[in-house]
Amino acid sequence: MKTFFLRLNDRLYSSCIWIAGLSILTMSLIIPWGIFARYVLGTGSSWPEPVAILLMVVFTFVGAAASYRAGAHMAVAMLTDRMPAPLRQLVGVLVQVLMIVVCLFMTWYGTKLCITTWNQFLASLPGVRVGMTYAPIPVGGVLTLIFVLEKLVLGDQSNRKVVRFDLVEESEGAA
Repeated sequence: MKTFFLRLNDRLYSSCIWIAGLSILTMSLIIPWGIFARYVLGTGSSWPEPVAILLMVVFTFVGAAASYRAGAHMAVAMLTDRMPAPLRQLVGVLVQVLMIVVCLFMTWYGTKLCITTWNQFLASLPGVRVGMTYAPIPVGGVLTLIFVLEKLVLGDQSNRKVVRFDLVEESEGAA
Protein backbone atom coordinates (compact mmCIF):
# COMPACT_ATOMS: atom_id res chain seq x y z
CA MET A 1 0.00 0.00 0.00
CA LYS A 2 2.84 2.37 0.89
CA THR A 3 4.56 1.75 -2.46
CA PHE A 4 1.31 2.35 -4.36
CA PHE A 5 0.70 5.62 -2.51
CA LEU A 6 4.27 6.81 -3.14
CA ARG A 7 4.05 5.95 -6.86
CA LEU A 8 0.71 7.72 -7.11
CA ASN A 9 2.20 10.80 -5.45
CA ASP A 10 5.21 10.62 -7.76
CA ARG A 11 2.85 10.84 -10.73
CA LEU A 12 0.87 13.60 -9.08
CA TYR A 13 4.11 15.50 -8.42
CA SER A 14 5.23 15.04 -12.04
CA SER A 15 1.85 16.29 -13.25
CA CYS A 16 2.17 19.37 -11.03
CA ILE A 17 5.63 20.07 -12.44
CA TRP A 18 4.40 19.70 -16.04
CA ILE A 19 1.34 21.90 -15.46
CA ALA A 20 3.42 24.59 -13.76
CA GLY A 21 6.11 24.40 -16.46
CA LEU A 22 3.61 24.58 -19.32
CA SER A 23 1.94 27.54 -17.64
CA ILE A 24 5.26 29.42 -17.52
CA LEU A 25 6.08 28.46 -21.11
CA THR A 26 2.69 29.60 -22.37
CA MET A 27 2.96 32.85 -20.43
CA SER A 28 6.36 33.52 -21.92
CA LEU A 29 4.86 33.12 -25.40
CA ILE A 30 1.67 35.10 -24.80
CA ILE A 31 3.24 38.21 -23.27
CA PRO A 32 5.60 38.92 -26.20
CA TRP A 33 2.67 38.39 -28.58
CA GLY A 34 0.68 41.05 -26.72
CA ILE A 35 3.60 43.47 -26.93
CA PHE A 36 4.16 42.68 -30.62
CA ALA A 37 0.47 43.15 -31.44
CA ARG A 38 0.28 46.45 -29.60
CA TYR A 39 3.49 48.13 -30.77
CA VAL A 40 4.25 46.54 -34.14
CA LEU A 41 0.83 45.71 -35.52
CA GLY A 42 -0.81 48.70 -33.85
CA THR A 43 -3.79 46.63 -32.68
CA GLY A 44 -3.69 45.70 -29.04
CA SER A 45 -5.19 42.31 -28.25
CA SER A 46 -7.40 42.20 -25.18
CA TRP A 47 -6.73 38.56 -24.27
CA PRO A 48 -2.94 38.21 -23.61
CA GLU A 49 -2.86 39.99 -20.26
CA PRO A 50 -5.80 38.19 -18.57
CA VAL A 51 -4.68 34.82 -19.94
CA ALA A 52 -1.14 35.42 -18.64
CA ILE A 53 -2.55 36.34 -15.23
CA LEU A 54 -4.67 33.18 -15.15
CA LEU A 55 -1.64 31.09 -16.07
CA MET A 56 0.35 32.78 -13.29
CA VAL A 57 -2.34 31.79 -10.79
CA VAL A 58 -2.19 28.18 -12.04
CA PHE A 59 1.61 28.22 -11.87
CA THR A 60 1.55 29.66 -8.35
CA PHE A 61 -0.85 27.24 -6.69
CA VAL A 62 0.06 24.04 -8.55
CA GLY A 63 3.77 24.87 -8.44
CA ALA A 64 3.54 25.56 -4.69
CA ALA A 65 2.23 22.04 -4.10
CA ALA A 66 5.11 20.55 -6.08
CA SER A 67 7.55 22.85 -4.32
CA TYR A 68 6.27 21.67 -0.95
CA ARG A 69 6.88 18.01 -1.81
CA ALA A 70 10.34 18.82 -3.14
CA GLY A 71 11.21 20.60 0.11
CA ALA A 72 11.91 23.78 -1.85
CA HIS A 73 9.71 26.12 0.20
CA MET A 74 11.42 28.82 2.18
CA ALA A 75 11.95 27.95 5.82
CA VAL A 76 13.56 29.89 8.61
CA ALA A 77 15.27 27.26 10.71
CA MET A 78 17.43 29.48 12.89
CA LEU A 79 15.43 28.65 16.04
CA THR A 80 14.54 25.04 15.28
CA ASP A 81 18.14 24.13 14.46
CA ARG A 82 19.13 25.15 17.99
CA MET A 83 16.38 23.10 19.69
CA PRO A 84 16.92 19.66 21.20
CA ALA A 85 15.92 16.80 18.87
CA PRO A 86 12.62 15.87 20.64
CA LEU A 87 11.42 19.48 20.64
CA ARG A 88 12.49 19.87 17.00
CA GLN A 89 10.37 16.83 16.08
CA LEU A 90 7.40 18.25 17.98
CA VAL A 91 7.73 21.58 16.18
CA GLY A 92 7.97 19.68 12.88
CA VAL A 93 4.68 17.91 13.57
CA LEU A 94 3.10 21.22 14.63
CA VAL A 95 4.19 22.78 11.32
CA GLN A 96 2.57 19.90 9.41
CA VAL A 97 -0.67 20.28 11.39
CA LEU A 98 -0.70 24.02 10.66
CA MET A 99 -0.08 23.23 6.98
CA ILE A 100 -3.12 20.95 7.05
CA VAL A 101 -5.17 23.82 8.48
CA VAL A 102 -3.96 26.14 5.71
CA CYS A 103 -4.71 23.53 3.03
CA LEU A 104 -8.21 22.93 4.39
CA PHE A 105 -8.80 26.70 4.50
CA MET A 106 -7.67 27.07 0.88
CA THR A 107 -9.80 24.14 -0.24
CA TRP A 108 -12.97 25.11 1.65
CA TYR A 109 -13.00 28.84 1.03
CA GLY A 110 -11.52 28.51 -2.47
CA THR A 111 -14.38 26.18 -3.40
CA LYS A 112 -16.91 28.57 -1.87
CA LEU A 113 -15.34 31.41 -3.89
CA CYS A 114 -15.58 29.37 -7.11
CA ILE A 115 -19.23 28.53 -6.47
CA THR A 116 -20.13 32.10 -5.52
CA THR A 117 -18.56 33.61 -8.65
CA TRP A 118 -19.45 30.83 -11.10
CA ASN A 119 -22.24 32.78 -12.82
CA GLN A 120 -20.05 35.82 -13.51
CA PHE A 121 -17.94 36.15 -16.65
CA LEU A 122 -14.65 37.96 -17.21
CA ALA A 123 -15.11 41.20 -19.15
CA SER A 124 -11.90 40.72 -21.13
CA LEU A 125 -12.61 37.02 -21.83
CA PRO A 126 -16.40 36.67 -22.07
CA GLY A 127 -16.28 32.88 -22.44
CA VAL A 128 -14.44 32.38 -19.14
CA ARG A 129 -16.31 32.23 -15.86
CA VAL A 130 -14.84 34.07 -12.89
CA GLY A 131 -15.26 30.90 -10.81
CA MET A 132 -12.91 29.08 -13.19
CA THR A 133 -10.21 31.66 -12.54
CA TYR A 134 -10.34 30.89 -8.81
CA ALA A 135 -10.26 27.09 -9.31
CA PRO A 136 -6.46 26.81 -8.83
CA ILE A 137 -6.90 27.85 -5.18
CA PRO A 138 -8.86 24.80 -4.01
CA VAL A 139 -6.99 22.53 -6.43
CA GLY A 140 -3.67 23.73 -5.02
CA GLY A 141 -5.05 23.26 -1.51
CA VAL A 142 -5.98 19.64 -2.20
CA LEU A 143 -2.67 18.88 -3.92
CA THR A 144 -0.66 20.41 -1.10
CA LEU A 145 -2.82 18.59 1.47
CA ILE A 146 -1.98 15.27 -0.20
CA PHE A 147 1.73 16.05 -0.01
CA VAL A 148 1.46 17.26 3.61
CA LEU A 149 -0.30 14.06 4.66
CA GLU A 150 2.35 12.07 2.80
CA LYS A 151 5.09 13.87 4.72
CA LEU A 152 3.29 13.46 8.02
CA VAL A 153 2.63 9.73 7.56
CA LEU A 154 5.55 8.52 5.42
CA GLY A 155 8.20 11.15 6.14
CA ASP A 156 10.05 13.55 3.88
CA GLN A 157 10.01 12.47 0.22
CA SER A 158 12.16 15.26 -1.18
CA ASN A 159 14.99 12.84 -2.06
CA ARG A 160 12.92 10.55 -4.26
CA LYS A 161 14.21 9.97 -7.78
CA VAL A 162 11.30 11.83 -9.39
CA VAL A 163 11.93 14.87 -7.19
CA ARG A 164 15.74 14.94 -7.31
CA PHE A 165 16.34 14.64 -11.04
CA ASP A 166 19.69 16.39 -10.53
CA LEU A 167 20.98 13.33 -8.66
CA VAL A 168 19.94 11.10 -11.57
CA GLU A 169 21.82 13.33 -14.04
CA GLU A 170 24.95 13.31 -11.86
CA SER A 171 24.95 9.54 -11.52
CA GLU A 172 24.45 9.08 -15.27
CA GLY A 173 27.41 11.40 -15.99
CA ALA A 174 29.66 9.44 -13.61
CA ALA A 175 29.03 6.12 -15.36
